[in-house]
Amino acid sequence: MKIDFKQYFPDITDEKLAKLNQLKELYQYWNEQINVISRKDMENFDERHVLHSLGIAKVISFKPGTKIMDIGTGGGFPGIPLAIMFPESEFHLVDSIGKKIKVVNEVALTLGLTNVTGTHDRAENIKGQYDFIVSRAVTRMNKFMPWTKAKFSGNNFNDLNNGILYLKGGDIHEELSEVQSKHFPALYDLSKFFKQEFFETKRVVYYRMK
Repeated sequence: MKIDFKQYFPDITDEKLAKLNQLKELYQYWNEQINVISRKDMENFDERHVLHSLGIAKVISFKPGTKIMDIGTGGGFPGIPLAIMFPESEFHLVDSIGKKIKVVNEVALTLGLTNVTGTHDRAENIKGQYDFIVSRAVTRMNKFMPWTKAKFSGNNFNDLNNGILYLKGGDIHEELSEVQSKHFPALYDLSKFFKQEFFETKRVVYYRMK
């Protein structure tokens, strides 16, 4: 299914649009070398990978200089589409599986995404501080939160305070109740932004951390 990204992001530049539209062909090529995306998902690549990742861009427009870490990025989601949308922000994409990070770095190189760094490591081993940490359903929230400990900068300059932006689907209220946090999460329904049936149960979960 081909997605008209301009329909959902009418102010997008031609350069960004061209890069988003290159992604499927690039990932089809790399998927033949290194299997990182299921065949079924490749059939719905624009919807289930690119547009889904860009759900975060409907919640926040990262300001220039924002530092974002993508934990468990897999082949580069949500980090790669977000890096295309926000070229003046820095994205650090991390995954514990080396072949997936190889794809991330090759895709970034092909597209000229100089704001992307891919690292093969476990998230808890990464040093440094970030304004936001993003991810797409890599594990339950109560397991995910400890991986982010001490990784947030205290310098808030975006429209949302620094924190976690997590793409989740299904009934997540029980899962969120497991998390011990002084900040209650804000939930953003992606069905309000995107018309496809796939997004009916998809959300961005935002935890303010600083």
